[in-house]
Formats: sequence, structure tokens, C-alpha cells
Amino acid sequence: MTLIKSISGIRGTIGGEIGEAFTPLDIVKFTSAFAWLIKKRSGERSRCKVVVGRDARISGEMADRIVCGTLMACGVDVINAGMASTPTVEMAVVFERADGGIILTASHNPKEWNALKLLNEKGEFLNAADGEELLTVADGSLYSFAEVENLGVITYKDFTNQHIEAVLSHPLVNTEAIYRSGFTVVLDAVNSVGGLVIPALLEALGVNTIKINCDPDGRFPHNPEPLPEHLTQLSSTVVKERADMGIAVDPDVDRLALITEEGNPFGEEYTLVAAADYVLKTRKGSTVSNLSSSRALRDITESAGGSYHPSAVGEVNVVEMMKKVNAVIGGEGNGGVIMPDLHYGRDALIGIALILSHLAIEKCTLSQLRKRYPVYVSSKNKIDLAPGIDVDAIFLKIKELYSKHRVNDTDGVKIDFDDERMWVHLRKSNTEPIIRVYAEAPDTINANNLANKILSDIKNL
Repeated sequence: MTLIKSISGIRGTIGGEIGEAFTPLDIVKFTSAFAWLIKKRSGERSRCKVVVGRDARISGEMADRIVCGTLMACGVDVINAGMASTPTVEMAVVFERADGGIILTASHNPKEWNALKLLNEKGEFLNAADGEELLTVADGSLYSFAEVENLGVITYKDFTNQHIEAVLSHPLVNTEAIYRSGFTVVLDAVNSVGGLVIPALLEALGVNTIKINCDPDGRFPHNPEPLPEHLTQLSSTVVKERADMGIAVDPDVDRLALITEEGNPFGEEYTLVAAADYVLKTRKGSTVSNLSSSRALRDITESAGGSYHPSAVGEVNVVEMMKKVNAVIGGEGNGGVIMPDLHYGRDALIGIALILSHLAIEKCTLSQLRKRYPVYVSSKNKIDLAPGIDVDAIFLKIKELYSKHRVNDTDGVKIDFDDERMWVHLRKSNTEPIIRVYAEAPDTINANNLANKILSDIKNL
């Protein structure tokens, strides 16, 4: 039983005691605080409106009804997008000129989890200041509810086709080349909303789609995080069907993982690398990824004459840095691709369209494309946190232990070794009670050895 309150949203397991799980009372409290916040941001206009969407997880319908009813009780009009991907809801806020958005999804977390992801009027996640203010309002019950004559109203609208049309219209998406290539793709949508939106996109691109786990009932057939060890069925199906590639998305469709025609993982770190490589061929400029992402993006950016900029982990931090440096593309090494002239949010749909365009134009296979990029191997680990652990004290001691190396404490602790070709990044997760420990090196042995050394240091501390 877990409840996590942070600027990244409110996330927890369904079912359990107040304060220990994500309960209906929590949904009411934080939704009410969000309504208060958007009213303040809108200048106390007489009427505000919010777009609400959800992934397909089992608790989604229950949470959706509570969220929509609470917003109406606060005097806020609701545009209910129904089952919709996270990037679809982000774009819908802009389409509707809404004052904010709420996405009901726990992203890659198991089916027991759900969460409120909160968007501002730009369809972007709340920044740190707004997130802190929302938590203060919620904890202090500073919100209020509308008189009966001022209750909000609800309307229903599907934005999936509008999102797909925006992707198809993007100037770097070569629909003709994709259509002529006659691709066959196997899709694993982990029985969530990706099973609705991705087939529609692929059909519009003329791609033959073989679907597995595309029934959006929220009963995930495997761990929903799109990591290689969870995608064995996808890999075997790609080989069996002699498909050009496999596509996997997480439950809310903001992360994209690929499987080559040989049935091998393309590498989630390289989803952004491949998309950026394609973009940089025609758009010279800066790229951004977070401190936990592969150095490969920096390498290909500098090779193309651009400049690379790291940010703190978290989509809102990546977006802030992208705006600061006017990046042509950015994202995160977990398969999140952000194209700023579409919208400032991780979006598997635009990621798919860009990579298919890349393959169609280059007339190469996915495995051939992968061989073009610098070789780095990631070792991604985590340590569960027991109550009362002083993470900041641990990080301080790690900094002291490795003070002879280059240390960046912007977000947790990142230590660069061997001219930055080997590094380790440790940070406390915003979404789970864990410390994440990511390491990277040019080969598996060094990456694992580096990660294991740091893990041992942390456990000893």
C-alpha cells in the first residue's frame, strides 16, 4: 500500500487505508486543490474548463467519475476525453483552449496503481512552484465548492483522430515514403489505450499491423514497463511473422520501445537517438535529454554540428531546458520523444512516425540503423527505500567518496568517469519509494561493474 505526493502528481496503489493508499478521498482532495489552482491561474474567471482523460487500467473508470464529479462540484466545466493517451490529452488542452488537464494514469506502474497527472493551460506538466502550491492547498483544505447554480457541466469528446492528424501533418513525417515501404509491424500495447490509438496511426500510414495485447481492458499481460525482459512475446512474434519491427508502448503511450526485425531490442535509450538523428539531418540545432539518458544523443548531436544540453530528470525539466536552448528535439532515455513543434510532451505517436520516416527514406532495416550509432550499454537498477532512510545523507557521503571525479548534484548525484564515457547517476524517484541507480559504459561488463560498485557503496552506507 503506497501513496506518493510530489510535484510530479499524486500516485499510489488502489485499495487500503487513508494515508497509505490512493483512495477516493485523495482523488477528491487533490482534484479540488487543482481546481483551486487553475482558477487562480486563470485570474478568477467566472468559468474554467479542464480536459480529463485516462488510460485503460482497471481503476480508471472509478477514478474518472470521481475526478469529473469533483471538478463539477468546484464549478469547473469538464471535457471528458475518455480513454486517451497522455500525449493526446496534452494536445487536447491546447485544442480546446482549456485551463488545464488531468490524466488518470500510473504510466509504467502495475495494474494496482493509478495517479493524477496534472497539466497547465499549455498542456504541460505543472512546474515545481505550482506543484508545491497544489500540495499546500490540498493539505490545508484551502479549496471550496460551488453553489448549486454554478456547478460545472460535462461534455464528451474523442481527440484521438485530431492527434493522429497532427502527427501526419508534421513536416518531417514522410507519409508517402512510409506508405510505399509497405512495412509490417507487430504491436504490443500491454492491453491499454495504446491498443486503440497506435493501430489507428499505423493504418493511416499504410502499415500492416499485427496486434498482440491490444485489448484495452487494463489487465496487463506482463510488467507494463517496456523493457526488453518484458517484451519476449513481442520479440518472438516479430521473428515468427517476419515483420520489419516490433513496437511496444507503456499504458499511457508516452514511452516507445522498439524490437528489430531480428527480434533484438533496439534499446529504449536509442529510441530518442534514432529520432534525433533523423531530425538533425534537416534541422540543425540543440538537443536535450535528462542526466540519466545515454551519452549517445550528445555524440550524434555534436557530430551533426549541434549542441547537447542535459537537464534534471522529469519531463517538466526536460521541457524547460528545451525551451531555454530552443532545442529541435528532446526527450528522455526511457523511450520518450518530444517534438517541440508538435507539443512539449513525450509522445510515442510522433516517435513512431519519425522512425518509420527515417527507415523509409534510408531504405534500411532497424538493425542496420542501430549499428550506425555509438555503442553504450546501460545498467539500470533500483534500491527499495525503507521508512526513515535519509537519502540526502547517503548522497552527500557518495559525493565525498567520489570527490576526485567530476560530480554533478543538479539532480541527485551523477559521477563521470573516463572522460564521461562511463558514468553513474543516482537519484530518488519522484514516483516510487526507491533510489534509482543508472550506469553507462561502452560495454556490459564495465556498466554492470560500475553499477554494482555504487549499489554496494549505498547499501553499506
